[in-house]
Amino acid sequence: MKATVEKLDKHQVLLEIEVEAPRVQKALDQAYRRLVKQVNIPGFRKGKAPRFILERYIGKEPIYNEAAEIVIPPAYEEAVAEHKLEPIDRPEVEIVKVEEGEPLIFKARVEVKPEVHLGTYKGLEVERPEVRVTEEDIDAYLKNLQERNATLKIIEDEPAAVGDIVSIDFKGTVDGEPYPGLEGNNYPLELGSGTFVPGFEEQLVGARVNEERTVNVTFPADYHQEDLAGKEAIFQVTIRGIKRKELAPLDDEFAKDVSECETLAELRQDIRRRLEERRRQEIDAAVRRAVVEKAVAAATVDLPAVMVKRRIETRIRELERNLQLRKITLEEFLNATGKNMDELEQDFRPEAEKDVKTELVLEAIARAENIEATEEELRDEIEKMARITRQDPAELQQNLDYLSFLKYDIMIKKTIDFLVEHSVAVPPREGGDRETGESRETGETAATEG
Repeated sequence: MKATVEKLDKHQVLLEIEVEAPRVQKALDQAYRRLVKQVNIPGFRKGKAPRFILERYIGKEPIYNEAAEIVIPPAYEEAVAEHKLEPIDRPEVEIVKVEEGEPLIFKARVEVKPEVHLGTYKGLEVERPEVRVTEEDIDAYLKNLQERNATLKIIEDEPAAVGDIVSIDFKGTVDGEPYPGLEGNNYPLELGSGTFVPGFEEQLVGARVNEERTVNVTFPADYHQEDLAGKEAIFQVTIRGIKRKELAPLDDEFAKDVSECETLAELRQDIRRRLEERRRQEIDAAVRRAVVEKAVAAATVDLPAVMVKRRIETRIRELERNLQLRKITLEEFLNATGKNMDELEQDFRPEAEKDVKTELVLEAIARAENIEATEEELRDEIEKMARITRQDPAELQQNLDYLSFLKYDIMIKKTIDFLVEHSVAVPPREGGDRETGESRETGETAATEG
């Protein structure tokens, strides 16, 4: 087989492939055997008519077309591998010549991954702060443990206070009309949690069981439901019950109840160890993100539209799956946000472009540094996955799609490891908490606005 490559533009190439005559003849014979079984020819049992009879009956063209379908896909794959091309779309194929006893010639026009011009990716400076856990961090963690293990006491004759959990019936109106979703019965709400719209919970402090209150709020201008953003709402609220948390004292007995530690001092040490490990993981993750972002920013690449489009489609499918878990359709989501599909795609475009560029740059670094998955690494990962999924490792080994994904995943992780190993750690800049560049909450996160 012969194959030549002509570069048409920055993303597209034209392959001209010539398949040798003996291989074509073999495909013609195979095509005849396939087609003769599909055609009823008078005077012959099905599948038994000679080839020249079949050709008289259906013509030569269907046989040639069938032979081309047999020959072209593997010949195309061989040419792609020979010239080390990385197609990103299906090829447009044009048959130039197919004749008995002659080579088959065809052309394949296909988009390929673009050339990546790498910038500096070794010796990148990244902030790596020290792992620090303060006594205040440990106190906050213990406070959270107290809260999670608190008992609830029913309050009947006292007003609700911040920190109490009230059961409420509520119904909201906007512009004087009931609004779908702004209602509930026996809804548990912790006063001061910030779960509801700002101002809602504060107006229930001091209320008693069975008391009715009118609550006036204004939805934030950046509220996630655009049709409610900035709108005023009135809620009729009835307090159905009040429960108050009773916290156990922080002593050795508490330590025994919530852990395997015998004393509060041991528990504090265990918490320190856990928080230090969590911080270490957060710092490692932040360093990995930072070094990848710097390597990607230093590189230049012309992003193919088809790769960006597919990444956008992937993000939309992920959104649909998440919405389905909440029993919301994509159409309902679009109506609620006041967007159409074109606007949704544009919202996803910046992150999709970032994802595609990151993928291409990491692949280019892996090629430049000869980074790939080893057989031992593949075997270890397959055995690990087999233990998790309780599958036979041999079954996973035979799944070619899974193996391809696994090889790629290992290669990318090793490439990021390489960037981190060849980076230069620098102390954080002055000002602010630089441990991870993110929230340093030690307890559970507060609920989002409802």
